Amino acid sequence: MGWQKLLALRWLLMVLPFALWGTAMAAMKPLLEGATPLTIAWMRLLPAGLLLLLVAALSGRSLAVAAADRGWLLLFALVDGSLFQAFLTQGLGETGAALGSVLIDSQPLAVALLARLLFDEAINPVGWLGLLLGLAGIACLGLPGPLLRHWLLGGSQLLDGPQLLGGHAWSQGELWMLGAAMAMAVGTVLCRYACRNTDALVITGWHLVIGSLPLLAACLAKPVLDPAAAPFWPAWSGSDWVLMAYASLLGSGLAYGLFFWFASRGDLTSFTSLTFLTPLFALLCGLALLGESLRPLQWLGAGLALVSVALINRRRQLWEPEP
Repeated sequence: MGWQKLLALRWLLMVLPFALWGTAMAAMKPLLEGATPLTIAWMRLLPAGLLLLLVAALSGRSLAVAAADRGWLLLFALVDGSLFQAFLTQGLGETGAALGSVLIDSQPLAVALLARLLFDEAINPVGWLGLLLGLAGIACLGLPGPLLRHWLLGGSQLLDGPQLLGGHAWSQGELWMLGAAMAMAVGTVLCRYACRNTDALVITGWHLVIGSLPLLAACLAKPVLDPAAAPFWPAWSGSDWVLMAYASLLGSGLAYGLFFWFASRGDLTSFTSLTFLTPLFALLCGLALLGESLRPLQWLGAGLALVSVALINRRRQLWEPEP
């Protein structure tokens, strides 16, 4: 295989987690009608983690975690596993997908700031421009036109916008989504520390398993403490279980395995900038499977997202071109 094909395969694998996440969000949304957010959270994590550990064992990797990495692994699991999934599933149930998806896909900005502070990754003005264009792109992809026009044309108050989203904007749901974005940004950085002496695939598998345990415990305890609470095991249809399997095995197992493998090496700012493509994949999924169409504003957002990824990944060459 030539180097061009290898490069193309690498980019395909780098982009794949974000495509899976964009569609997994859509798969989980209807499941909330028959289960609590925490139920979906632990069901998404535990099977995915066990699958990754099985793959690691079958490929000859040791499942042991180096002593120096265990504390980081626990912190990584609690932040990126327990907190992120709890915030995400809770936010899905309390927000319209518009502003919530924009907030959760804004985490590359937080990752860039943390990577600059902790790993001295250079951003430079081209990189900052790319980050800002990415935020503008996901806003165009996720927010309705009337709300954007209201803000751009100088509405009387910034918080007047909720009326243009049916009263759902700036609700508790959006705060959950913002918390999820921050938890994932911190978790992405923690992955670097947890993988210093242990294989990234093994760390990712254990972090999903450990992260699921507090969520599972909360689901087991809730019916005991509150008899009126929803039953522990959801009464889903066969198609619902297929959606849950997709969100867990592909939207978590495969996606997180690839994501944290790449995040544990290379440039964090460049790699996580691909998050700006997540809402684009979700919209393209609706275009292909549901016959939906993209509005002109969304086409603009797609273009901005693609340009932002290109600028961030080539920021060094564009800012300081080789002689």
